[in-house]
Amino acid sequence: MVTIIRKKAADASTHFYATCPRGLSEGLAEELKGLGATEVRVDPAGVAFEGDLALAYAANLHSRLAARILWRQARFEYTTEQDIYEGAKRVRWHAFFGIQQTFKVEVAAVKSPVKSLDFVTLRIKDAIVDQFREAMGKRPSVESHKPDVRVHAFLDDKWCTLYLDTSGEPLFKRGKRDHVGEAPLKKNLAAGILRMAGWKPGMPLLDPMCGSGTFLSEAAEMTFNWAPGRGREFGFEKLTNYDAALWEPMREAAAAQEKPLTPLPIFGSDLYGRSVDNARGNLVDAGLETVVSLKQVNILEMSAPAPEGIMVTNPPYGVRLGEKEELAKFYPEFGNLLKQKFSGWNCYILTADMDMPKVIRLKATKRTVLYNGALECRLFEYKIVAGGNR
Repeated sequence: MVTIIRKKAADASTHFYATCPRGLSEGLAEELKGLGATEVRVDPAGVAFEGDLALAYAANLHSRLAARILWRQARFEYTTEQDIYEGAKRVRWHAFFGIQQTFKVEVAAVKSPVKSLDFVTLRIKDAIVDQFREAMGKRPSVESHKPDVRVHAFLDDKWCTLYLDTSGEPLFKRGKRDHVGEAPLKKNLAAGILRMAGWKPGMPLLDPMCGSGTFLSEAAEMTFNWAPGRGREFGFEKLTNYDAALWEPMREAAAAQEKPLTPLPIFGSDLYGRSVDNARGNLVDAGLETVVSLKQVNILEMSAPAPEGIMVTNPPYGVRLGEKEELAKFYPEFGNLLKQKFSGWNCYILTADMDMPKVIRLKATKRTVLYNGALECRLFEYKIVAGGNR
């Protein structure tokens, strides 16, 4: 349990939008309410809310599910690209960052009548530059790789909304994580799945196809009360109104609530040695290698590490024909293993392979649509009961 300690910012309540993977917005809304957000509204891929800048700082530091915390600067109707240019130019961008800083504009749209998002991006850049020239006599530079400031625009069929990004790098980037395999699971998606599974610190947890170990490290960090944003920088630190007197005590209070490291009932394994090495490397980088049990083993030859617990895993999806044929043989054996050796366990399988539930020969008690990046997946819940599940 994390206690949020923050001073109230001097500014009045303002509008924010937190993005997240599709399928996690309900959980994200609960997170934000716990941090003090008001006027919370859930969308398929994010949550709109109100609060002060202290809340934005706290959301960046403590949210496990958000990808970005965006600070709304303008919302206006439009029909043409010129309308967007004029609306963007009305924002006093020079009040938020200086000419010595670099910036980047990113645009997303749903059902927008504009013909080219690249052209809209260019027009918003022009508006920002022109506004600086008129107000300051000089302009900031555009930087696409690692900008100091990020401006986001979202277009629907009628409205354009402009945001300043208070996060900077996406919030699921939490540390080095140099050791990754194919299609690694993002940290916020892993946190959302653990939440949906009902896992709590202290419960036995197993990922038998652990890949780079994302579920393992996320569960360990939750157990030790590590704030997700510990040890990283944020976009709000580059803004003119950055309040160090507000931020530093918040970060120090989060660090003070961290618990000492102890061995945990968190278990990871994989068939492939390179995956186990990747997971171990990530745990070493995070300082968690001594608290998680990790080994190389064929899942079909393993037994449950505890009488009951929660299994979460993200198995291979089988993109190529040979892989699909192998998985078609594997899943029935996997289902038999769960029935024989994992009675009393709740098992959660995230997959984009829609053939999996047909061949695993278990009855799912729940299925939830989630997205791993742009890839549509399903999270299947199987409650393993002795002699049942057919």
